[in-house]
Amino acid sequence: MNAYRAIEDRGHIGTELGRRPKALVIGSGFGGLAAAIRLSCKGYNVEVLEKLAQPGGRAQVHRQDGFTFDAGPTIITAPFLLEELWDLCGRRFSDDIDLRLMDPFYRIRFVDGTYFDYSGDEAAMCAQIAKFDAADIDGYKRLMEVAQLCRQLGFEEMGSIAFDRFSDLLAALPSFARMKAWRTIHDLVAQHIRHPQLRVVMSFHPLLIGGNPFSVTSAYALIHALERNWGVHSAMGGTGAIVQGLVKLLTLRGVPVRCNATVTRIQVEQGRARGVVLESGECLPADIVVSNADSAWTYRYLIEEQHRRHWTNRRIERGRYSMGLFVWYFGTRRTYPDVPHHMMVLGPRYEELLKDIFKRHRLASDFSLYLHRPTATDPSLAPPGCDTFYALAPVPHLDSGTAWLEEAPRYREAIAQVLEASVLPGLRDSVVTSRVTTPQDFHDQLWSYKGAGFGLEPVLLQSAWFRPHNRSEDVQGLYMVGASTHPGAGVPGVLMSAKALETVIPHASTFR
Repeated sequence: MNAYRAIEDRGHIGTELGRRPKALVIGSGFGGLAAAIRLSCKGYNVEVLEKLAQPGGRAQVHRQDGFTFDAGPTIITAPFLLEELWDLCGRRFSDDIDLRLMDPFYRIRFVDGTYFDYSGDEAAMCAQIAKFDAADIDGYKRLMEVAQLCRQLGFEEMGSIAFDRFSDLLAALPSFARMKAWRTIHDLVAQHIRHPQLRVVMSFHPLLIGGNPFSVTSAYALIHALERNWGVHSAMGGTGAIVQGLVKLLTLRGVPVRCNATVTRIQVEQGRARGVVLESGECLPADIVVSNADSAWTYRYLIEEQHRRHWTNRRIERGRYSMGLFVWYFGTRRTYPDVPHHMMVLGPRYEELLKDIFKRHRLASDFSLYLHRPTATDPSLAPPGCDTFYALAPVPHLDSGTAWLEEAPRYREAIAQVLEASVLPGLRDSVVTSRVTTPQDFHDQLWSYKGAGFGLEPVLLQSAWFRPHNRSEDVQGLYMVGASTHPGAGVPGVLMSAKALETVIPHASTFR
């Protein structure tokens, strides 16, 4: 008898076996782990399935030659979203995780050597602005008022709403109108800020969640307010320590996180998700399935096309996807004490480079970098007297046609040259360990559609109701969390997706 046939529309695994209803979570990124905790607290028997050899998904950790590299997210804002998960489990976040507030949050360095230290302190920010043009101070204050409005409307009021029905969109239209969400974030900044370099400082933030500042909605001004209200933090032990803390919570609740468990198909019968099939051929039945995998990949490759009327192959292929990421992880035999924990090392172009990345899908010879030096805060992440780094360059996704296997060494060397000539003197003679991740790796290892780092680009018509829903439009009993569903990418976004999930998922008691 088919393992899934036993589950009829009004009969469930939980009731048949006299147990709690079964929920399978595909992927153990921040969204998947948060969803597993919330499902467990709602009474489900939960199991997390992770393709990789360790939990974390894009937040996995690379350990190499005594150096510890966070593979993905490094900036923690809105830490109360993590504290909520610990509270649900009857524990205190601070007992398990040591978060340190960054001061400044990060440094933005321009190609001419000038820099801006961005923080949450208004007086310090005004002093930084005055270095470029004091006339923009009043405009900055007005911009922050708009950012606070966007935080209230876009994050606090809409972030945990699942936008499950068209009526949810209609109800949100007045808030979108108050935010004037049809404007781009760069248009909003340009309305208040005149100096070209200050416009960069105040508009680059959507790149942290996969968006082009010249395309994404101005609602993402809320990022300024999130950082100002709750700060920018880093975890001692790296972001991987938070992943370990979340796994510990699940372990205490009896929820297994099963690694090396690659899901190759979501089994659908009579329009309903009945479980999953692993690469090994093993069938795991379930009452509900939650995918923390990339939503485009989930629909395109894990669900047979006959079960998809909304997310057809054509619709998936026509979407606008975020940029790819080239990440060079390296350790040095010396330290660079003048380099802060977080730094943006900008190249000579801004708008035209972003056009190359997002519009033309062309790998340019120049680039801008996010330089991460976690040993500025936690020296234990490298051997004594050494530094741990990663340099991240936004690049086009795989529509560029770049042969990354051949291109990666040249691109890495170009980054090394720029860093050595700017902020890391003597770099190439100091590197003792090195590895890279390219958009091709995102595609092959992380199963990101087109190798895009953040799923669909968060333009207005791919946000909220227009983004893949937290409750599948195509398959009953299938749900989505993570960067590529609502509300979007970034650690706050994926944690909020798990909160949105709670508004559309039935309580376990309804299965009995």
